[in-house]
Amino acid sequence: MKTKPQLVYVTYIKTTQKKLWAALTTPEFTRKYWGGMANVSDWKESSTWQHVTKGKTPEVYIQGKVEECVPHKRLVLTWADPDDLKDVSRVTFEIIPFNKDVRLNVIHGDFKPGSVMSGKVSSGWPVVIASLKSFLETGKGIDFSCKDAKGQ
Repeated sequence: MKTKPQLVYVTYIKTTQKKLWAALTTPEFTRKYWGGMANVSDWKESSTWQHVTKGKTPEVYIQGKVEECVPHKRLVLTWADPDDLKDVSRVTFEIIPFNKDVRLNVIHGDFKPGSVMSGKVSSGWPVVIASLKSFLETGKGIDFSCKDAKGQ
């Protein structure tokens, strides 16, 4: 049986589970570390979520469904480009206490064979996670655009 590839990222952040949760799920916070993009949803299971630009007519870059939501602990989302909804994958955020700080596991997997998205997120997640860590520890995310995050 062939297993599907997974991308696994682990980081430790000097913050609380509550603050990390807010950073992942509150649009005004995601904009500060995710290249100006916002994650928008009511974060209820089976609800839709979108990763959008700012402006009067926000452009949707990523969309999906909330599969699991345990505030301050775990968030599982489907993940797809609106221009290629068949190339859907799954991302899991695990927030785990670590002494007085927090361990964040970001697991992105369940890629379809020949997925284009797997290549995009493999270069994108490291800078987003580093920027999230910087934002929570210093109040400032890393200044990047989505284009720069892809190494272009």
